[in-house]
Amino acid sequence: MREFAAVILAAGKGTRMKSDLHKVLHPIAGRAMIDHLMASVDALSPAHKVVVVGAGREQLEEALGERASTCLQEPQLGTGHAVQQAQGPLGQFSGDVLIMYGDVPFVRPQTMQAMLDRLHEGDEPAAVVLAFEPDDALAYGRVIADDAGRISKMVEFKDASDDERACRLCNSGLMAAKAADLWALLDRVGNDNAQGEYYLPDIVNIAIADGRTCAAVTTDDPDEVAGINSRAELAQAEAQWQEYRREEAMAEGATLKAPETVFFSYDTEIGRDVTIEPHVVFGPGVKVADGAKIRAFSHLEGASVGEGCEVGPYARLRPGAVMERGSKVGNFVEMKKAVLGEGAKANHLTYLGDATVGAGANIGAGTITCNYDGYFKYKTEIGPRAFIGSNSALIAPVKIGADAIVAAGSAVSRDVADGELRMVRAEQLVKPGWADRFHDAMKKKKAAEKKG
Repeated sequence: MREFAAVILAAGKGTRMKSDLHKVLHPIAGRAMIDHLMASVDALSPAHKVVVVGAGREQLEEALGERASTCLQEPQLGTGHAVQQAQGPLGQFSGDVLIMYGDVPFVRPQTMQAMLDRLHEGDEPAAVVLAFEPDDALAYGRVIADDAGRISKMVEFKDASDDERACRLCNSGLMAAKAADLWALLDRVGNDNAQGEYYLPDIVNIAIADGRTCAAVTTDDPDEVAGINSRAELAQAEAQWQEYRREEAMAEGATLKAPETVFFSYDTEIGRDVTIEPHVVFGPGVKVADGAKIRAFSHLEGASVGEGCEVGPYARLRPGAVMERGSKVGNFVEMKKAVLGEGAKANHLTYLGDATVGAGANIGAGTITCNYDGYFKYKTEIGPRAFIGSNSALIAPVKIGADAIVAAGSAVSRDVADGELRMVRAEQLVKPGWADRFHDAMKKKKAAEKKG
C-alpha cells in the first residue's frame, strides 16, 4: 500500500453561513460536516492528516483534538497558498497528497482511492483532478480532457471560450499529487489575477506547459462534490444525506411507512423487518434490532431497542435507554438511563429515569421514578413481574421486589419486598352532603351578585 497524506482545507471564514460556529462544524445527520469527510479519509488509513485552519481555529482545534494536526493560513491568499501551509507539518513526507475541502463532506472513500490510483498509472500524471458533470454546469471552471481523462487545459468559466463552456466536465477543486511534484509546482504559482491570490488549479496548467500529463477522474455522482456555504446549502446537504440513508435502510429490509418524514443520524443501526411509522427522529447512538416497531412521532437518542420491541407512538427514548426483547413503551412514555426487561411494558404517560425494570413487569399509566433531589440522581429497581399501579411515584433510591404490587396512587419511598402489596395513600375523608351544600351556597352568592 502506498502511503498518502490528506490535506483538508478549512481556513475560510464562512461568512455566508452567518454563524458563530465554524462552518465545517455545522452538523449533518448529527455529525459535523468535517467529520463526515474525516471518516471517509480514515477508511483509507492515511499516514498523515493535516487540516489548514484560519478564522475560528480554536473551535476547530478543540473539535479535532488529536485526530489530525493543524496549520494556520494567515493571511489567506488563495487555495494554492492554503495547501502550501501543510508542507511544514508534513516535513519530509514523500508519498501522495490528497487535497480535500472541509465543506465538501460527502466524498466517498472509493473516489479518493480512484484519484490516488490514477497518480500511479503508466502516464504518471503530475496531478489528478476530481471532475464532475452536473446537470447544469453553471459557472464552474471547466476541465478540457480527452476520453482517457488526460487534461489539455483547465479554464475558469469567465475566461472560457464558447466551445470550452460547452464542455460539461467541471472542476470540483479536489486534487491528488505526489508530494515532490505538489510542492515544486506550488512554488511556481503566481498571483497575477484580479484577486491577487494563489490558486491551486494553476499547478495543472503549469505542469501541462512543462509537457507533463495531468489527468481527471470523474465521479459518477455530482452530489458527492457539493460544497456547503450557506444555511440553505446545509439544508440541501441534510436532505441529500437523509434520502440516501432512507433508501439504504429500505434496501436492507426495513419498512418506512412515509420515508420522507423519517430522519436518521449518521450512526443509526436498523435491523431487518423493522417497521418505522411516520415522523420518527433518530438522534445519535441508536440501535434497533430485528422485528422492532417504531411508531409515529417518536424520538430516540442514545438508545438500544431489542428484537420485537414496540416504541410509541409519541415516545421518547433518551441516552442510556435499553429495551430488551419484546418490551414495549407506549404513548407519552419517556426513558432515560433505564433498562426495560424482556417483555416488560410501560404503555402510557410514564417516566423511567435511572431505573431497571425486570422481565414481565407492568408499569401503570402516570408512573414516575423520582430520581433527582436537586443535587444527585438515585436509582429505582423494579423486580420481574412486578405490577406498578397507575399514578404511582417511586421515590429513589428504592427497590420493588419480584411479583410485588404497588397500589395505584402510591408514593413509595421504602423498599417493597418480593410478593408484597404496598399501598401508600392518605385516609379518605367522607362528608356526606357537603358538596350539595357548597353548590347551593355558591349559587345563591352568585345570584345575589348579579342582582346587585
